Amino acid sequence: METRLGFAKALKNLRKKKGLTQEDLSEYSSRTYISSLERAIKSPTLDKIDEISEMMDIHPLELLILTYKYASPRKSINKAITKILSNIESS
Repeated sequence: METRLGFAKALKNLRKKKGLTQEDLSEYSSRTYISSLERAIKSPTLDKIDEISEMMDIHPLELLILTYKYASPRKSINKAITKILSNIESS
């Protein structure tokens, strides 16, 4: 549930930062669906995360990183990103 709450906060904050309304994101999803995501009632699919990110002109990772920052504020996002980049480079 923490992740769902983190996603809700991340989506709402990024949407507002971009100056967008829920209706502005309704090209791919209804305003009701966006609202349910922002109230942590529903969880998005990967395809929806991609579509929503495209509508907000951000990379999906930005939305996901912010999600986990809010979901687990005690964990260091910088350490996680460094570890992820190291794992990707060694793949």
